[in-house]
Amino acid sequence: MTVIGWIILGLLAGAIAKLLLPGRDPGGFIGTTLIGIAGAFIGGWISARWLDHPVTKHFYDTATWASAIGGALVLLILYRILFGNSRD
Repeated sequence: MTVIGWIILGLLAGAIAKLLLPGRDPGGFIGTTLIGIAGAFIGGWISARWLDHPVTKHFYDTATWASAIGGALVLLILYRILFGNSRD
C-alpha cells in the first residue's frame, strides 16, 4: 500500500473512530481527520513492529483496518484527555 492509500485509510479510520467516540472534539472535523491519518500510520507501525503482522500489503485486509481504527481511537482518546477542555 502506498502513502496515499494510508492517507485514505486514515481519513476513513478517523471517521469511524469519531462514530465510535461521539462528542465534541477540541480540533473539530479537521483535527479528527488528522488524528485518523496519524492513527492509521501509528497503528500500522505498531502492528508491523510489535505484533509481527505487517499490514502494508492489502487495503482491504481486516488487520489493516483494525490497526488503523485502533490507532485512531487511541490518539483520539489521548487528544481528548490532553486538550478536551480547550473549547469550553
